[in-house]
Amino acid sequence: MTKFTDLKLNPKVLKAVQEAGYESPTPIQAGAIPPALEGRDVLGIAQTGTGKTASFTLPMITQLARGRARARMPRSLVLCPTRELAAQVAENFDTYSKHVKLTKALLIGGVSFKEQDTLIDKGVDVLIATPGRLLDHFERGKLILNDVKVMVVDEADRMLDMGFIPDIERIFGLTPFTRQTLFFSATMAPEIERITNTFLSNPARVEVARQATTSENITQGVVMFKASRKDREGSEKRKVLRAIIDAEGEKCTNAIIFCNRKTDVDVVAKSLKKYGYDAAPIHGDLDQSQRTRTLDGFRGGDLRFLVASDVAARGLDVPAVSHVFNFDVPSHAEDYVHRIGRTGRAGRDGTAIMICVPRDERNLEDVERLVQNAIPRLDNPLGGNKTEDAPMQADEKPKSRSRSRKVKTDEDPAAETAPGEEAAPQEDKPKSRRRSRKKDDAPAVEADAQQADAPVEQADKPRGEDKRRSRGGRGRGRDGGSGRDNKVVGLGDHTPEFIGLSFAERPS
Repeated sequence: MTKFTDLKLNPKVLKAVQEAGYESPTPIQAGAIPPALEGRDVLGIAQTGTGKTASFTLPMITQLARGRARARMPRSLVLCPTRELAAQVAENFDTYSKHVKLTKALLIGGVSFKEQDTLIDKGVDVLIATPGRLLDHFERGKLILNDVKVMVVDEADRMLDMGFIPDIERIFGLTPFTRQTLFFSATMAPEIERITNTFLSNPARVEVARQATTSENITQGVVMFKASRKDREGSEKRKVLRAIIDAEGEKCTNAIIFCNRKTDVDVVAKSLKKYGYDAAPIHGDLDQSQRTRTLDGFRGGDLRFLVASDVAARGLDVPAVSHVFNFDVPSHAEDYVHRIGRTGRAGRDGTAIMICVPRDERNLEDVERLVQNAIPRLDNPLGGNKTEDAPMQADEKPKSRSRSRKVKTDEDPAAETAPGEEAAPQEDKPKSRRRSRKKDDAPAVEADAQQADAPVEQADKPRGEDKRRSRGGRGRGRDGGSGRDNKVVGLGDHTPEFIGLSFAERPS
């Protein structure tokens, strides 16, 4: 079995490694350190959590042990995609170079330019930076990259996801052609492969695991969840998350909870705190000092739950993370590998549980296709595929449903009601008929009014006659007439006098 003493490292570096408690290198370290010490370019492909950081820090410190840096001209350069990863690399240099007199500077956003300029002006052996802040210093004339002997690109695939590839290509052009390049990535996307073919010279390719594989000591699972209503999905999904945490019980000593969106990070963290869970958010929009305090609290065990965006998915080395909860299925399948790689590190067992809603099922298929394994389906701790509906107040009933029922009652009383709704009361039907009769009778009333003023020759119209019969001979005069100039407007109960005349035949 290979040991660090077999790798021809500087004795002072070996002493620091032993003091850190390490004896044997990981496969990526054993494969990358020897060619790096020979001065060759290295292309390292390994899943997260396999010790890639030491794969380049140890040979770099050995090579930089001799020599001295000049002002504004760093001797080596390490590029990282995020502030947290850059800070972690700086910590590794401090650990392994404590017996070697090397200077370093950390160039990241959220920190004063003045302090960073002061360090650069003194001259640094190791410059650790994010691409954006490095170019800011260069454009201000505070940095010269002509003396870079070793250049490292860490988490290159994450650089691609974050849109840093144009910046990386520009930085490559600012460094000497004779530099040594150590290039590390968890996956090899076509764009990453193009860069390696362009800027690396006959690299030693070290691939210790199949691309985008998950660690075997991580227990995985997914809870398929469907909300009772679309507008309740967020709150019910957070309820499922709390139920999953409670179901894990004491096994969940601490956990990282990943969300796809920064806004969800804040909402989930606030919700967990509301229900008594010790949680805090971390994402790119927070102040750097706050992010540092949160991470320090999580590493130190003072914080149990870290709710994070993918800014924390890469390279954060917190050895004893027991659980990873994916509140969302990641949009990029590769991110799933890096997220769950935060648990099960250094040979420990870990647990990764994901919540999947119907719209994320396609992303879940992409993840399973990438890892070439079906993720086991877990039962919803709340039972069924959705949480129980909360009691609905009377004023919470959807307005659209009440409108729909009202329209059906008025326009078509016989129409069926929507599923789950009560049938319209029978009293509503006569109401609609009364309105209909009133509308139909309007012309008859008007005609009746006109008939009252009509001349005698039109008085025998059947409609007017029926109306007066039904009203019991309204408006009869003192002689049995109509009360209007003794005009006969109908027989009624009175027989006119001429009817009673005899038409007997007169004697001849």
